[in-house]
Amino acid sequence: MREYLLVLFCTAAVTYLLTGPVRKFAIAAGAMPPVRARDVHREPTPRLGGIAMFGGLCAGILVASQLDNLSKVFNGGSDIRALLSGAGIMFLLGVLDDKWGVDALVKLGGQMIAAGVMVWQGVTVISLPVPGVGSVAVSPTQGMVISVTLVVVMVNAVNFIDGLDGLAGGMVCIAAMAFFLYSYRLWYGYTISDAAPAVLFSVLLIGMCLGFLAHNMHPARIFMGDSGSMMLGLMLAVAAISITGRVDPDLINSETGSQTATVHTLVPIYIPLLLPLTVIALPLADLLLAVVRRTWAGQSPFAADKRHLHHRLLQVGHSHSRAVLIMYFWAALIAFGTVAFSVTKTGRTVVLTLAGLCLVGLVVLLTPRFRPRAPRAVQSFVPPRYRRRSSSAPMAELSAKDKQLLGEAGHGSSASTDHRKATGRR
Repeated sequence: MREYLLVLFCTAAVTYLLTGPVRKFAIAAGAMPPVRARDVHREPTPRLGGIAMFGGLCAGILVASQLDNLSKVFNGGSDIRALLSGAGIMFLLGVLDDKWGVDALVKLGGQMIAAGVMVWQGVTVISLPVPGVGSVAVSPTQGMVISVTLVVVMVNAVNFIDGLDGLAGGMVCIAAMAFFLYSYRLWYGYTISDAAPAVLFSVLLIGMCLGFLAHNMHPARIFMGDSGSMMLGLMLAVAAISITGRVDPDLINSETGSQTATVHTLVPIYIPLLLPLTVIALPLADLLLAVVRRTWAGQSPFAADKRHLHHRLLQVGHSHSRAVLIMYFWAALIAFGTVAFSVTKTGRTVVLTLAGLCLVGLVVLLTPRFRPRAPRAVQSFVPPRYRRRSSSAPMAELSAKDKQLLGEAGHGSSASTDHRKATGRR
């Protein structure tokens, strides 16, 4: 666990430190498209945040390759090389789209090429576990179709929810945390080595998201753009593919001692790709609703509009931050609720208790008069909007220079008299 924490910290730190210079580069390069009708921000904001995230990914992989236990992942297969190849193609495609704009069909073709490169290097679904039957092998063609479809769906699902400050990064981070818990338990709880790459990919995802969210929370100073959102979706898909279809139920059956316990443990993956799809259930539902809505209206499925789930929350009357938190809560409930089916009864009780607490927090969050404020002990570390304001001492929020100027200006008639004397007017 210590090595995973080290990789997470290094990935987050490099992403955080690179985001500032990348923001300046995006402004200098003109990667600041004008505000569109479907946007919710009011001022042009630089994009290309995916550059910093890709730098954090490379740094995390470099650190992991030098650690004793994690270095085995690099020697055991081609998953790391496939990840870098696919992420690199997706990253370059996103940079081109952020700077000059890319046609939707061209972008879809690039996504399929990135997925095809990874499949060619071995990241593909080999078999599917079916309850009562066992592992059912799929042909190379079927595995390729399933893998490419999963990559394209996840990439576009994450790209679709990238409409509010901190929304896409936070939801992918929540999904990666849930997937980390599941894959880590298979790797260290049942010594299934095929789950090791998924654990590392989840840690890298969490570090990238946390490092970038520090700059991307409302009000955002920089957007990740397609260069970041498509790369996050691809990494989430790679983590799912690297573990789905490679876990042999017989290995877990030998550990649990019963077929019933094995079925209970493997519930999230007994239905093909259930877990990786449920961890992004909200963006996936948003994607399907958008396709149906646009097709029903006679528009292209890739046509942009302002009717996504996060847009509807704003239209209902929620603030920007509250809409993001609501999406976070639902994503956590669905993702961790799915993982709860694969843990023991005691662990399931703990997870369900946490889910109940999340529901209580969601009800409080939806209270109209609720205004989130940070505790006084941490107010110096949070944005000004979450600090408690004292009406009795409004001057305390002014700087010393502002107080001096206010004192020199005077008040009421004396201020106007001083102004006339200074300007020579009667």
